[in-house]
Formats: sequence, structure tokens, C-alpha cells
Amino acid sequence: MGELVDKVKGNLNEAVGKTKQAMADKDPATRTAEDDRLEAEGAGQEMKGKGQQFMGKVKGALGNDI
Repeated sequence: MGELVDKVKGNLNEAVGKTKQAMADKDPATRTAEDDRLEAEGAGQEMKGKGQQFMGKVKGALGNDI
């Protein structure tokens, strides 16, 4: 069961992270510090999601023994 939970949480975090990055203004002329923060936060959340998905795969391979 932990495998599925990790994969779902990972997918959700990755999607939210990508959304945050997309919301940040890319135009250097109008970019603000908030845009920088949002993009960095989104990148971190996306990486967290990828890590959770990886852990789900590991748990699946090991039969949830970890």
C-alpha cells in the first residue's frame, strides 16, 4: 500500500511544482522577486515529487519491506 501512496503523492507534488513554475513570469522586464521565489519553490516541489515516485518504485520492488 505504501508503494501506491508514494507514487500518488509524488505525481501530485510534481504536477503542483510544474504549475508553480509555469505561473512565474518569464519576462525579465516584468519579473519580480515573487516570481523568482515561486519558480524556485516549484522546482523544489517537483524534485520532491520525483523522489517520492522513486521511493514508491523501490517499495514496490522490495515488497514494502522498507
